[in-house]
Amino acid sequence: MRLHSLWRWLPATMLMLAASAIPQAQLPASAQTLVLRGARLIDGVGANPLDNTAIIIRDGRIAAIGSAGSVTVPAGAEVVDYTGKTIIPGLISGHSHVGIFVGLKAAPENYSREVILRQLKQLEAYGVTTLMSLGLNGPLFYELRAELHAGSVPGADLFGADQGIGVLNGQPSAAVVRVADNQVSRPDSVELARQSIREMAARKADMVKIWLDDAGGALPAKVKPEVYTAVIDEAHKNGLRVAAHIYDLDDAKAIVRAGVDIIAHGVRDKPVDAEFIDMMKASSVWYIATTVLDYTNYIFAEQPPWMREPFFQRALHPDIRTQLDDPAYRERTLGSAGTSKNRAAVATNKKNLKQLHDAGVRIGLGSDSGVGLRIPGVAEHLELALLVEAGLTPIQAINIATSNTAALMQLDDRGSVTAGKFADLVILDADPSADIANTRKIHAVWHRGKKAAGPVETFTP
Repeated sequence: MRLHSLWRWLPATMLMLAASAIPQAQLPASAQTLVLRGARLIDGVGANPLDNTAIIIRDGRIAAIGSAGSVTVPAGAEVVDYTGKTIIPGLISGHSHVGIFVGLKAAPENYSREVILRQLKQLEAYGVTTLMSLGLNGPLFYELRAELHAGSVPGADLFGADQGIGVLNGQPSAAVVRVADNQVSRPDSVELARQSIREMAARKADMVKIWLDDAGGALPAKVKPEVYTAVIDEAHKNGLRVAAHIYDLDDAKAIVRAGVDIIAHGVRDKPVDAEFIDMMKASSVWYIATTVLDYTNYIFAEQPPWMREPFFQRALHPDIRTQLDDPAYRERTLGSAGTSKNRAAVATNKKNLKQLHDAGVRIGLGSDSGVGLRIPGVAEHLELALLVEAGLTPIQAINIATSNTAALMQLDDRGSVTAGKFADLVILDADPSADIANTRKIHAVWHRGKKAAGPVETFTP
């Protein structure tokens, strides 16, 4: 049984043993000792929710967990009463972007300190405490990554796939995503591809991204097999894993055969088959569906009731709000042929996700937030809801968005509410195990043991 499957079924009694592994005698009181008491706890690894818990936090990490009646509060510790609330781990996105769009406009000048930190602060306020910026990153990324890792600036912790590998006259579409030349590499030969990867490795990239598809035939070029094979080979030689942007099942199979580590978008053209499932499992390839990508191309035109809630409204750039309120936009979107294709893509993506999950393929969460109408923070919660619509339980969806995606990113210091991990916690006003939409009812966010945000209704972009 794989480790992630073992975690999924870990019983609550084992959680209690692991959580209390640090004896109370080793928890001296200090100004840095904090206790969150009284909440229901969903740990992110699949144990049954625990009621009336106490979480002891010291130096930004979880020191111990137990029932409020059994945990001794260190003398002098600060105690925060969260009776009636539910605590989940901070959410993790394995596929997002930063500094690409401001409102409705993509432009190279958006890749700035001000824009990126504002987006990361919004993500953090919406409960996303860690993300992978999967490509389209310029030199500024490394400066910001170091500061965010150190906690010297507020916002979601940042990892990234450097520039990423695209192709001339192809993906990523220069007409849709306008970025500077130093934000994407488009090598047209095997040697240039290998050189690009060596340069990314020298800059200490966290991962490599490759765009494989041709936007459903809309673009005249695709990365050649010999080029993407060289990219994967050179990345692995340099200790880097590779995530692939795909749409079609055939491309997904081809890139898995070439040795890719992560499928970064769901298969949407047809149902996945046994061959693909077997390939994914045999090579332990991770799968990120990003169902919200196609979903946000039409759902706002339908004006679902949650769009009127503060959770959604507080996150909107004024230009996006103006567009979404425009009847002409809604009529044009709902009547377009593209919307029919997007609806079909969402339906296929959800079915494929459920089949892959049930077969034991490793699933992570990603939203492609930061591009188009995938609004940072909002998109991650919509993706959680789509996981449940696909047939997963709310607890399974939360596991995917926390401990699973931490494992995908090879981060063993976060992703669950267990002793020794970072105290990245989202405090909710209602229980998401009863209704996944309750992840949007954010009361507070704690990041590395410090309160980073309050009720989402008070957030100001």
